[in-house]
Amino acid sequence: MFRKVIYYLTHWEVWHWFAKYIVIGPVWLWLCIKAKSPWFFTSSNPGIVFGGFLGENKRHIYAQLPAGSFPKSIYITPRQSFTEAEQRVVLGALSFPVVVKPDVGMMGLMFRKVESRQQLRQYHAAMKTDYIIQEYIDYPIEVSVFYYRIPGEQRGHISGFIRKEPMQVMGDGVTSLRELISKYPRAQFRKKELLAKHENKLDQVLHGNETFILSDALNLSRGGRLINLQHEKDAHLLDVFDKLSHHTNFFYGRYDIKCRSVDDLKRGENFSILEFNGCGGEAHHVYSGYSFLAACRILIQHWNILYKISQKNKINGTPSWNYADGIGFLRTARRHFDDLRKLDHTFLFKEEKRKSASRTIRPDIALPATNLQQHVA
Repeated sequence: MFRKVIYYLTHWEVWHWFAKYIVIGPVWLWLCIKAKSPWFFTSSNPGIVFGGFLGENKRHIYAQLPAGSFPKSIYITPRQSFTEAEQRVVLGALSFPVVVKPDVGMMGLMFRKVESRQQLRQYHAAMKTDYIIQEYIDYPIEVSVFYYRIPGEQRGHISGFIRKEPMQVMGDGVTSLRELISKYPRAQFRKKELLAKHENKLDQVLHGNETFILSDALNLSRGGRLINLQHEKDAHLLDVFDKLSHHTNFFYGRYDIKCRSVDDLKRGENFSILEFNGCGGEAHHVYSGYSFLAACRILIQHWNILYKISQKNKINGTPSWNYADGIGFLRTARRHFDDLRKLDHTFLFKEEKRKSASRTIRPDIALPATNLQQHVA
């Protein structure tokens, strides 16, 4: 417990979001007052629901990206039978492993790598909201690029470029996986979840230098590690994202990408866009070695840029949302994510749960149907 407290106090990136943002919250409040709207940011990315702040549909975002720049994706609704979903996988020429995730999601909630037909059946049975079956991209590197462009300007800016590494432990030929998880500092804040997820492997002893990935989702919230690649930014990299911005009218946000190499990405080759996170996408490069005060300054700079972009787009004909619509949308989105969070904490594939029959998936925790598209239609 003492080690966990010390780690928490010395690693501000693991603090609760409220503790991180309360210091600079007044700046956000001032921007809302200056814009005369609490939803000033919703005009930042025309064509994305709520500007991409929260509750946007991945399907709508993929539809705006250039063909071939994102993974092959199949969209499934809970009304479809598993047989129909499976047929769509076959027709889409997908093969296992595949990735599954909610169409409206966040922070890796209910993101899973599916290895078999049986696992896909279990996921489909549990999900009561629209989700995506997506080809698994096996490029070795995952990066995040934070990009913004002022409307009317031809060139944008890349403010952040990082490489993402998964939460993983390394064996020594003696220590069990259970002990490795217990000793790994970054795992302490998800220890209960990780022990449950890998329950049938906890007694395994990893060979010396053998790595074991604890989470397939590389999000910071899922224990991912962020490596700063600021030294790799150049005009070639910017060209790639300028072209994407002009194609999509995505003016502000973070691209999560898998690529064969950074050089390939700079050439616009051998990469796939996993996600585009709009104005709600955090500038993750602040977690790659900056002090808390330096991170605060960077976030404030980004908020001011977001304000400027939003106001420019508003002048150009993209209005910000009105108060009532914004409040209603946020309430719907938060209910949706609360339900996803509950399911994510309890859902495990059956192969991972043989030792504890009491942890089988209960039907009463399945997600209620939620359709954010209908709310804003």
